Amino acid sequence: MAKIGFIGTGIMGKPMAINLQKAGHQIFLSQHHDQAPAELTEAGAIGLANPQEVAQEAEFIIVMVPDTPQVEDVLFRDQGVAAGVGPGKVVIDMSSISPSATKQFAEKIKASGGEYLDAPVSGGEVGAKAGTLSIMVGGSEAAFERALPLFQAMGKNITRVGENGDGQTAKVANQIIVALNIQAVGEALLFAAKNGADPAKVREALMGGFAGSKILEVHGERMIKGTFDPGFRISLHQKDLNLALAGARELGLNLPNTANAQQVFSTCAAIGGSGWDHSALIKGLEHMANFSIRKE
Repeated sequence: MAKIGFIGTGIMGKPMAINLQKAGHQIFLSQHHDQAPAELTEAGAIGLANPQEVAQEAEFIIVMVPDTPQVEDVLFRDQGVAAGVGPGKVVIDMSSISPSATKQFAEKIKASGGEYLDAPVSGGEVGAKAGTLSIMVGGSEAAFERALPLFQAMGKNITRVGENGDGQTAKVANQIIVALNIQAVGEALLFAAKNGADPAKVREALMGGFAGSKILEVHGERMIKGTFDPGFRISLHQKDLNLALAGARELGLNLPNTANAQQVFSTCAAIGGSGWDHSALIKGLEHMANFSIRKE
């Protein structure tokens, strides 16, 4: 059994912490913003006053918050994680944030004697609940091996990509691929429906061919049914594509299709859809076409 601090028990974080708890680990939670979720505390998790106390109690400290500023705050605020880290402790950031900021955060934590892993995830709320997340890890081989049993309680496809920052780079690449696939499926179904074909039947036909994909299977069905309750919010995917486009500028790259997908997400946000699931990108396409694939 490991002593694990878990900071950030939202849509993704709470089921991840529950799976660690089910695997027999002791969970410590920070209550610096909100009370610890009853679902965790009733099963034995311990709520502490702030991230520093969590880091002092735990061997591993997992952070799962929305964006770079929130990670920086949790780590380096007064009574933050960094104040409680020392030799033998491993900080694991499972948020999706800037690769360049990740490298800076890692250096600061390692200067205190601790280890640092960036380990962003893919798989959404469904994967978090099922314990089937893909986990992309950056950091030392030794720290990765120590943390591997924890990752195995939360995910299935676990890969050490390289050193600090490389896990976050892999996650940004993942989000580019996912966004462009969602847009491709949305455009294809919109084209089919506007041409008079039944988009559900078109999706069924495409599933058995080279165009078949998890996005077509899961998000294509969401598009057809209009079920856009968030598993992964558009606002969060916008954040990830901002990381991609900012990184591309730093590297002197042009990512034209990524930029285009971001514009469609921005259309969704402009019509009130920031909180929709990212499969609702099709609603941005529909808005521009003044046509819906669903009989609404």
